[in-house]
Amino acid sequence: MDSIKFGTSGWRGIIARDFTFANVALVAQAIADYFKSELKRKKSEIKGRRPIVVLGHDARFMGPEFATTVGEVLSKNGLIPLLCERDAPTPVIAHAIRVRKAIGGINMTASHNPAEYQGLKFSTHRGAPAPQDVTGKIEKNIEKLQNRGWAWKVSDPGAFKCKTIDPRDSYFKQVRSIIDFKKIKRAKLKVAVECMYGTGRGYLDTLLNEAGSKTTLFHDYLNPGFEGRHPEPNEKGMADARECVLSGEAQLGLGLDGDADRFGIVDQDGTWLTPNQILSLALYHLAKNRKWTGAVVRTVPTSHQVDDVANMFGIKVHETPAGFKHIGALMESEDIIVGGEESGGLSVKGHVPEKDGVLACLLMAELYSYEKKPLGEVLKDIEKVTGPYYTDRINVRIPAEQKAALLNHLSKGLEKVGRQKVEKFINIDGYKFLLPGQEWVAFRASGTEPLIRCYIEAKSEAGLNTLIRACKKILKG
Repeated sequence: MDSIKFGTSGWRGIIARDFTFANVALVAQAIADYFKSELKRKKSEIKGRRPIVVLGHDARFMGPEFATTVGEVLSKNGLIPLLCERDAPTPVIAHAIRVRKAIGGINMTASHNPAEYQGLKFSTHRGAPAPQDVTGKIEKNIEKLQNRGWAWKVSDPGAFKCKTIDPRDSYFKQVRSIIDFKKIKRAKLKVAVECMYGTGRGYLDTLLNEAGSKTTLFHDYLNPGFEGRHPEPNEKGMADARECVLSGEAQLGLGLDGDADRFGIVDQDGTWLTPNQILSLALYHLAKNRKWTGAVVRTVPTSHQVDDVANMFGIKVHETPAGFKHIGALMESEDIIVGGEESGGLSVKGHVPEKDGVLACLLMAELYSYEKKPLGEVLKDIEKVTGPYYTDRINVRIPAEQKAALLNHLSKGLEKVGRQKVEKFINIDGYKFLLPGQEWVAFRASGTEPLIRCYIEAKSEAGLNTLIRACKKILKG
């Protein structure tokens, strides 16, 4: 490859085209070089630690072989790789990094991407996704290695014997310290669990069973091809769980993506609740029922209903760029009740600074148990104060030769979106325009495709449709 770049959640590529053993070894060596430099640096936070690196992989094709290749490279560099003994959720790996006081972690995962993709995610010693200043150093190391003609001779991929660990028990202990299992047990819930052929099997279902819930499982076995599906717990991905709920066999549908860091929630009437709604519900529950204190953090494209819920309880709101690495950094430096983003990531105070779908699902089961009514009814209680919110995201393909000019135009700000006057312009992540009546639109360019994503929030369905038309006109005009 000419270049290997880290996005908001690591490096991803198509298996055998971009994501090869040679490239994985190259990235592993660049990370090893970064570790060795940090271990020597006087003011480094990992100086003096044993050079333990936690390794893991999701349920995708060749995950164990790619992970052991990384382990072999790290070992040759004097580091100590510890490999999770089976495919493990991203938040579990994050917790293992913290428990073992490791200098970091490397996880082979492409999250919710289609089966032809693999990925490499690098986490710091805090268990948080590596920030841009760190991944930038790794990218420079990759370029140096490429310029030197560095190559790893992979004779037998996966043959390296890496010491293994089982991170499940310590993670379970952590979750039990956060979630009110006794409350869930008294509710005697019936739950449909969508595992997406992913790493969440044996985690979410086991914890729900421990909490006295009756579970009906879907796709709780290994299938690296995901049966041709995207392992994403969106409305389409949660269809089987929805049917189970509508049949009366379950009161809730709870789902996870391929590496169990994202969640999907189906309410008792079969409604798929958006991540925006779940974040508002989580904050409402933790402030009202659990009496937690602190602030809340959301990303730029996330619903402002979170802000209204925060105002109900006098809670401070932080806004960060998209990507959980920004949320995680703030959760490490400040008392944050809950942090989340519209793409389906959430974590809470006292937990890892990383997305955790397992925890988010259990939190919704806990909320149901406290309120003793469907989540949609709780949302209606919130909307009596905040009013309704309507959100959408559209992707508009822009010819590559026009993309830069359009972004330059947006960067200078807009006076109006449609007929609405822009009240405030925010450019900490893409270009966001606040409009009258608590409505807004935001534009973010894809880093890998010739398209621009547009996030829209309105206070009525008609208002949402009007803003969608206005944004399409801006982008295509």
